[in-house]
Amino acid sequence: MQSPDYQKFVAAVAEAGNQPNKAYAALEALVRETVGVKLFTIMTSDTKERLSERTYSNMPQVYPVSGTKPYNETHWSEITLNQKRTFVANTIEEIAAVFDDHELIRSLGCESVINVPIIVDGEVIGTLNCLHEKGHYTEERVRAAEALKLPGAVCMLLHDRVKARSR
Repeated sequence: MQSPDYQKFVAAVAEAGNQPNKAYAALEALVRETVGVKLFTIMTSDTKERLSERTYSNMPQVYPVSGTKPYNETHWSEITLNQKRTFVANTIEEIAAVFDDHELIRSLGCESVINVPIIVDGEVIGTLNCLHEKGHYTEERVRAAEALKLPGAVCMLLHDRVKARSR
């Protein structure tokens, strides 16, 4: 049986108008239900140009949807973009080792992160970025995050479709 948030996500994707924002908001609710999240962002990935772009943020005043930025070339990119595995950091020290904005992250009450790679046709096309309090992303929650990959892919593909139609 599918959860109410999963059913709402499916309905939001099918609904016309204000896309992909409706789907993104429904995905956030599904993420909250599945693994828990305080700060949630969605980033696209261009593996050829080594660029990413934030397309959704539940805290746009702090993490706005913005232009592209170069990849974070650390062991984070090796795990998430090259090995195509979920990156997990459960302390602010682990986060600081890979993200320059660790002080801002901590100021938001977040000290753990999972970055879930979204893979389509063998390529990482983006990541779901989930942040919460210290130690929040247990092995069980990381395993549960696997269920977010397909809804994440749907949102990324919807984003591409809307972007292509607006050209």
